[in-house]
Amino acid sequence: METKSPVNESMETLFNSLEKFFRTETVIGQPIVIGETTLIPIITVTFGAGGGGGTGNDDKGNGGHGTGMGVGAKITPDAVLVIKNGEVSMLPVKNKCNLDKLVGMVPELVKKIKLKKDDNCEE
Repeated sequence: METKSPVNESMETLFNSLEKFFRTETVIGQPIVIGETTLIPIITVTFGAGGGGGTGNDDKGNGGHGTGMGVGAKITPDAVLVIKNGEVSMLPVKNKCNLDKLVGMVPELVKKIKLKKDDNCEE
């Protein structure tokens, strides 16, 4: 019969909690609508975890135990799906040229946000 150690129970609790956190939504981001342009971020989530525990005795025969665990996560943007005027294009973020294109779109998007904000203020 297998007994559960504190580290096993802790790891199980940790992974159960993280399983609820990582959803499809964390891979395909929420659409961002600005005027007639929709941006959909596509990201990669890298996750790692580890843990361990042990027991032992010191020179005087005193027993003890210890456990530990660690978790790491990395979220990296890979691309942005751009939907504009009925056309769909994918801009990989890792390609500097495409990143420049995306940055080049910012002034136009900011202008649209301001126009939309001004329209809402007049109403």
